[in-house]
Amino acid sequence: MLWLNQTMRPPASPPAPAQPAFRRIALIGKFQSPEVSESLHALAGFLRERECDVMIEQETARNIGAAARAATYAEIGAGADLAVIVGGDGTMLAAARNLVRYRVPVVGINQGRLGFMTDIALHDMRKSLGAILAGDYSMEERSLIDAEIIRDGKAILKTLALNDAVVNKGSQGRLIEFEVHIDGQYVYTQRSDGVIVATPTGSTAYALSAQGPILHPSLPAFALVPLYPHTLSARPVSISDRSIIEIVLLHAVDARAHFDGQALADMAEGDRLRLKRSENAIRFVHPPGYSYFVMLREKLRWSESIEKAPLTR
Repeated sequence: MLWLNQTMRPPASPPAPAQPAFRRIALIGKFQSPEVSESLHALAGFLRERECDVMIEQETARNIGAAARAATYAEIGAGADLAVIVGGDGTMLAAARNLVRYRVPVVGINQGRLGFMTDIALHDMRKSLGAILAGDYSMEERSLIDAEIIRDGKAILKTLALNDAVVNKGSQGRLIEFEVHIDGQYVYTQRSDGVIVATPTGSTAYALSAQGPILHPSLPAFALVPLYPHTLSARPVSISDRSIIEIVLLHAVDARAHFDGQALADMAEGDRLRLKRSENAIRFVHPPGYSYFVMLREKLRWSESIEKAPLTR
């Protein structure tokens, strides 16, 4: 009888399919090109096959003619578990600035140039996102800068920067003069084209081209990088990101402040640009196998083999 009971027992039910680690996913892509449009449509289909709810940022939806639900950044912030950005670092910067206050994690698929922040290659899109949806990923927080310009004791601009805040000469092409104060302490007066204050994320952007240091994302630091200073002894300085930085414009025919190369404001003599670490942070999702140093090696072409020219006699 025991044998009969064993053989007549009904077959076990198949295991229920695993729920994706991120179920409600927003897609964002700003470049208006057939390649990006094709990638976004393919990505939306792939995610629906994985039983994900898909929404597309409303401007992106207009650009690509998507039939999926269009959503504002506020709706994405309220309803998305993950935002997938297709494009380059500029697209990622814009999306991150809009989503940071909602704490929505972001992951980037590189369809731009270098792609320091969009670390999934286009040809690996399905494999990498499939692994992330299966729960195989790492998450990393990146700091931002809170910036405000103060004129006559009043804030005339408040904004965020993920990469950098820059004060530089405007269209006149003449040096500007400014003071730098850190935590209320006078540091130096400088005449130059300007200065970059970069986060670790931004240390591989504009600051890198100005000979600034590369800061690992885990470092709680900012880099102050002068732009063509009139004094040869002026050098980049790294400081704690718990410091408050003030840049006071002393003299300028024309000067401007830029934030991530996207927001900009004219500055007048006497204006103070106050910078500090934001209370908010952006969360980057990385696919399995991601390494910051591998990324640097690939993007900056470190350790490329050098073919030696044949010796001639």
